[in-house]
Amino acid sequence: MPAEQRVLITGAGGFIGTVLAQKLLKQGYKSNPVKVRGLFLPGENAAELASLGAEVVRGDITRPETLQGIGEGCEVVFHLAARVSEWGSRDLFRKFIVNGTENLLKAVSGHCKRFVYYSSFAVLGYRYRDLVGLDEEADRVYTGIPYCDAKIDAEDLVKSFCGKKGIDYTIIRPANVIGPRSATVTGVIEALLKGTCPLIGGGKAPGSFVYVDNLVDGTLLASELNIARNRVYLFRDEYDFTWGEFARTLGGWIGREPKGNIPLRLGYIGGTILEAILTPLGIKPPLTRLTAVWMGRNNDVDCTRAKTELRWKSKISLREALGEIEKWVKEDYLPEKR
Repeated sequence: MPAEQRVLITGAGGFIGTVLAQKLLKQGYKSNPVKVRGLFLPGENAAELASLGAEVVRGDITRPETLQGIGEGCEVVFHLAARVSEWGSRDLFRKFIVNGTENLLKAVSGHCKRFVYYSSFAVLGYRYRDLVGLDEEADRVYTGIPYCDAKIDAEDLVKSFCGKKGIDYTIIRPANVIGPRSATVTGVIEALLKGTCPLIGGGKAPGSFVYVDNLVDGTLLASELNIARNRVYLFRDEYDFTWGEFARTLGGWIGREPKGNIPLRLGYIGGTILEAILTPLGIKPPLTRLTAVWMGRNNDVDCTRAKTELRWKSKISLREALGEIEKWVKEDYLPEKR
């Protein structure tokens, strides 16, 4: 019988981390039985994964003293924990995304043989340009948007640290991830319920979505195959679905419609002003630069590398994806809000 393998997942209680942990526990790793060690914040609910057999450990990537021993016995690390938000100060994003990644790398060094880092297609610089057609070889661009810039620095840190320590790395750059529990879904629904959901650029830009299960399938392929060692992969489902169609679909489930339209340039300028005023006060701006370019540009990146090298493909269709999301919204999300 194959020996049980142990993997570490940071952000195991998050949207993507939960799906990744569930799939690993069900199907194993490289066809071998697997033991998942999940890093959860103190007080974070870990009951669901614990019931499936995951080993729960508590810690905070911004506090290195809480990470001691976390990598023992784990040859593969999936690093998902980060600040995933469209607003916040530069220092706050660096604390979680750059410094937190460095703390984790140091904690798992000497144990980890494969480090899988979750970055974002935002590193390609969609403040200045559409991302349509760009692939992994395209230049990364600093934009002044804290989340995007921190992800670039974290990628460089992973490459440098792993190179010095002889650790194989794989960098995952997802497009806009959707699925049950997705912040993309809940964010749009919250705005619709408040009556504050204008479309950027008329909602004509492609959603550039990747469904969470399809992304996790790609992540596992990238972590298991030798060809993916020290490589970067973009993941996007080729769904023909715009932001406007997405917002109207979600609105149809709750009896609301998006209202208003903000041109992309105006949205970016407005987001810049609102962030400058509200972020220092710790107040979330109603519109940010990241939201404007996220929803207003054509960000259909080229995922040919994942398809050819990993033989990755979208197993969950758009129709199936929307069906799963609708079921969760109506059966779990809305009743809980009420």
